[in-house]
Amino acid sequence: MASSAITLSVVATVESSLAGVHVGTSGWSFPSWKPGFYPAGTDSKAFLRFYAERFSTVELNTTGYRLPGAEQFRRWAEQTRSGFRFAPKLAGNRPGLLGEFASRVGALGDRLGPVRVQLISARDEGMIELILGSLDPDSQVAFDLAHPSWDGIEPRLAEAGAVRVDDLEHPAPFRYVRFRDPPYTDDALREWAERLQAVDEPVFAYFRHEDEPTAPAYAQRLLELLR
Repeated sequence: MASSAITLSVVATVESSLAGVHVGTSGWSFPSWKPGFYPAGTDSKAFLRFYAERFSTVELNTTGYRLPGAEQFRRWAEQTRSGFRFAPKLAGNRPGLLGEFASRVGALGDRLGPVRVQLISARDEGMIELILGSLDPDSQVAFDLAHPSWDGIEPRLAEAGAVRVDDLEHPAPFRYVRFRDPPYTDDALREWAERLQAVDEPVFAYFRHEDEPTAPAYAQRLLELLR
């Protein structure tokens, strides 16, 4: 594979998972990924099952905008293999949905992975405490905190068993990385593989969806480099 670019038409044929490392994409239900990732003729209802045979995790961004019913979460879980993990998004600016969110995503059972909590506002430690107190204490929680006023919150998160998204430096029980700035060259992915190999904690990493099936191509290549 050339060092300057990643081939976009990769069709995953190898199960992509590693012990302690989960790499996937932000979503799976994209018709434009066919036939570059999904084979031509694949019914959209079979997308998740096909995806889950090749990757061990996926982000559920839709849950940050519209919360599906518990039965939908159960159906998703049933289409995936043992060890697969969904990472649902929780919009932190909607605290009124906290109880309902926790109840519904619980229908994923052992397929529930880390919950990504997005907070776009300036620092509000009361909101952190409210969210942590509303979710199952055994949940893996990753806080997506863009505002710089949140800098320094990492020790409090680690104390609660949580982590800040994209933080590989501070002590934490697991890591959550989001790749948001494609394109990624092979050299860039190789550098990321080296960084992640130096991490002792479990890692969840996700590539942003684009119209072309770049995200699954990047995810598969990163896993190849981590082996």
